[in-house]
Amino acid sequence: MVFMVFLQQQIAEKVVNTLDKNVWQKIQEVLALKLEIGSFKISILSLIIVIVTFILTKYILSFVTKIVTGRLEKDNVPKFQSLFSFLKYFIYAFVGIIIFQALGINLTPILAASAALLVGVGLALQTLFQDILSGVFILIDRTVIVGDIIELDGKIGRVEEIKLRTTRAVTIDNKVLVIPNHQYLTNSLYNWTQNGKNTRDSVTVGVAYDSDVDLVKKLLLKVVKENSKVLSIPEPIVFFEDFGDSALEFKVVYTISDSFMGAIPRSEIRFAITRLFREYNIQIPFPQREIHVLEDNSKK
Repeated sequence: MVFMVFLQQQIAEKVVNTLDKNVWQKIQEVLALKLEIGSFKISILSLIIVIVTFILTKYILSFVTKIVTGRLEKDNVPKFQSLFSFLKYFIYAFVGIIIFQALGINLTPILAASAALLVGVGLALQTLFQDILSGVFILIDRTVIVGDIIELDGKIGRVEEIKLRTTRAVTIDNKVLVIPNHQYLTNSLYNWTQNGKNTRDSVTVGVAYDSDVDLVKKLLLKVVKENSKVLSIPEPIVFFEDFGDSALEFKVVYTISDSFMGAIPRSEIRFAITRLFREYNIQIPFPQREIHVLEDNSKK
C-alpha cells in the first residue's frame, strides 16, 4: 500500500514537471514570436519590455514632478509644470531610443520612413513646426507664463496652460481660448501682468462745454475712490484730454489689482458717474451737427 502511494507521488511529480516544462516552453515560443510591420520586426517580449519601460518612465516622471513642485514656491509651480511638460517629449524620445538600441532593434526602417514622410508633407506641417518652435521660445524666454493675463487680437484671457503647440487661456465669460503658439511671433501681444498684477485702467467721459471743469474733476475722483475694487495707491488722477467737437473730454485713470475682471469696476464707475452727474446737473452731451440747406436759385 505504501509502495502504491509512493509510486503515485512519483508519477504525479513527473507529470507536473513535464507540464511545467511544456508550459514554459510554450510561453518562450510565444514571447519569441516576431511582429512584422513592413520591414520593421519586433518580438512580443521586446514589445512588452518597451511598454513596461514607458509605463515606469511615466511613473518616475510623476514622482519627480511631485518632489520638485513640493519644494517650490507656489508662484513657481505653474512655471515648472509648463517647462517640464515640454521636456517630457524629449525624455520619452530618449528613453525610446535607448531601449530599442539595448534590445538590438533596428530603427533604420522607421527613421527612413519618417524622413520620407516629413519630406512629403513638410509644407503641410509648416504651421505645426512654427507652433512648436514658438512654444519652445515662450517656455525659454518666459514671454508668457501660466497665470498671466494676455490680450491678443482683441481677445483677453488668463493663461491656464502652455503646451508645445498651443496655449490655453480662459476668458472673463469662462470660454476657453486656444491660441496657436505661432501667433505670438506674428501678432502684437499685450501681457497685462508681466510687470505685476496691479494694472492701470481708465474711463473716459465727455461733458457739455458750459460745465464746471473743476467740479467734473472732483466728482470723477470721488467716484473712483469710493469704488471698493480701486486701489488707493497710487492715487487716481483725472486728465482733461481735449476739446471735442461736442464735449469737453475727460479721462479718469485708476489702479486695480485684478485686471482680468477690469470690466466690472469700469461698469460700476460709469453707473456712478451717470448718477452723480445727473445729481449735479452736469450734462453728458451727444454728438451734434449743424446742417445748412442751400437753396438752388437757378431753378426759380
